[in-house]
Amino acid sequence: MRLTVGQALVRFLAAQHSERDGERRPFFAGCFGIFGHGNVAGLGQALLEEGFPYFMARNEQAMVHTAAGYARMTDRLATFACTTSIGPGATNLVTGAALATVNRLPVLLLPGDVFATRTANPVLQELEDARSHDVSVNDTLRPVSRYWDRINRPEQLPSALLAAMRVLTDPAETGAVTLALPQDVQAEAHDWPEELFAPRVWRVPRPLPETDAVTEAAALLAAAERPLVVAGGGVIYARATDELRAFAERTGIPVAETQAGKGALPWDHPQSAGAIGATGTPAANALAREADVVLGIGTRYSDFTTASRTAFAREGVRFVNLNVARLDAVKLAGVPLVADAREGLRALAAALAGHTVADAYREEIAALTTRWNAAVDAACAPRGRVPVAQAEVIAAVNDASGPRDVVVCAAGSMPGDLHKLWRARDPKGYHVEYGYSCMGYEIAGGLGVKLAAPDREVFVMVGDGSYLMMAQEIATAVAEGIKLVVVLVDNQGYASIGNLSESVGAQRFGTRYRARTDTGLDGGPLPVDLAANAASLGADVIRAATADELRTALRRARAATRTTVVRVETDPLLPAPDSEAWWDVPVAEVAALDSTRQARARYEKDRRARRHHL
Repeated sequence: MRLTVGQALVRFLAAQHSERDGERRPFFAGCFGIFGHGNVAGLGQALLEEGFPYFMARNEQAMVHTAAGYARMTDRLATFACTTSIGPGATNLVTGAALATVNRLPVLLLPGDVFATRTANPVLQELEDARSHDVSVNDTLRPVSRYWDRINRPEQLPSALLAAMRVLTDPAETGAVTLALPQDVQAEAHDWPEELFAPRVWRVPRPLPETDAVTEAAALLAAAERPLVVAGGGVIYARATDELRAFAERTGIPVAETQAGKGALPWDHPQSAGAIGATGTPAANALAREADVVLGIGTRYSDFTTASRTAFAREGVRFVNLNVARLDAVKLAGVPLVADAREGLRALAAALAGHTVADAYREEIAALTTRWNAAVDAACAPRGRVPVAQAEVIAAVNDASGPRDVVVCAAGSMPGDLHKLWRARDPKGYHVEYGYSCMGYEIAGGLGVKLAAPDREVFVMVGDGSYLMMAQEIATAVAEGIKLVVVLVDNQGYASIGNLSESVGAQRFGTRYRARTDTGLDGGPLPVDLAANAASLGADVIRAATADELRTALRRARAATRTTVVRVETDPLLPAPDSEAWWDVPVAEVAALDSTRQARARYEKDRRARRHHL
């Protein structure tokens, strides 16, 4: 079958499917792209000729975020390909690739590359390296890709495509995959074996745990007086939430949730202890401090989850780690259960049949969560003043959303407040990207969520800092007729980093959006109208000032048929309730400022609580 490399690649992508539990679906929902001289004649022509679904993005980083959002919403069973030209378009992929790999989300990147034949060197946008002609800007994608290859000859394509699919469909290995495509090779014709384009099904495995590991883990849990489950994103990706609920109900073990695991249990379930770690709740963190055995399920134990290794403070605490990736299963010197979360929970439940925690522990869990829920109600109650508090905004969006609707966020102060305050009702209702915490993910990621779940309303919560990083995919949503509700929280600066700056004695330096004066960026607010900017990108815009106006605006936006931006100003100095947990951000050891010296003294005291967990 004589086709160009570009045509063969697109035809191959169209024939790939994933399957798990008998559910089969196309693995690629389409291709996002921005065309330039490095991909328009090869992949661009092929996408046109083959009729493969194509979506035009406005920024290359953003289209990777959209693909990642789609992959997460589909439990990593489907994704998009992303194509760019050879220069800044390719390097713009790096941040998105890092996000996908950190979060273990499959995304296929297809950047153009310089001429393999080198007949036109140096081509426009080529990086000339005196050390070797075999270097291009695409080499920047190597460290952030789970698989990386450059296709210098048509004969190399089949093996590279199969290797790419192996990684993309492996839940333990998945992340960004890069196939760099020299622009001359993309357009080169070759005779391909027809079987390369036959429908191919990649079965996503559910590995079973080893019997001896289950026995050891069950013995530890059975002997524990104060066990605790930490539910990570792996619970949701494995669709193990029913098994987790049954396990928690039968054993009485409380469940704390990471950012990626939030929603693994409904917020009001008796065994739900809420968010854990540096952005967690006092209830979950109190249970963590006294836990003697921790069962981590599908979590990679980030420093926010472990509160920089101060969360699990009991002497001799032990860990049991149920994870599909051995890398995560062996962390914190835990007993590794290398298995699919659903199958591992089933095995543990059988091994612990009849076991339950003491009634006194159940009562303690109930008391802690009741106290915290009352604190949430108080924090989120309307104050009757403007600007409103961020907690009021979160409560208004929570109330406006339906049980299956999705909230999307990524960076700034909102992810921490959402982790504590958002009352999740559905495993897919909470979508906060906190593995890379990438400013600019929100709107693009929300677009991916909506593409994956068009029957759900998607509420994108984005601060002014993130909005200014990457708002242009509003235009993509408008062009595609995809409806989002974007809640634009304007607090005139970087609220999260402002709070952090103050905590380390740096006095919120460089975190406010202010005009420059003779003494620095300490003048008046900037005359920037973000609502007008959103309208210029094609969105409908509603401005709200008070809590009542916000709630009315959210009802209108939810009922709308077009992408609608609700802009509200908040007071960055009104924090949510404290998590009563620590996060390690080193403070200057020597300083002339009193504020920094005081912060260093606090830091020295706090870091003494760190455990090695060896």
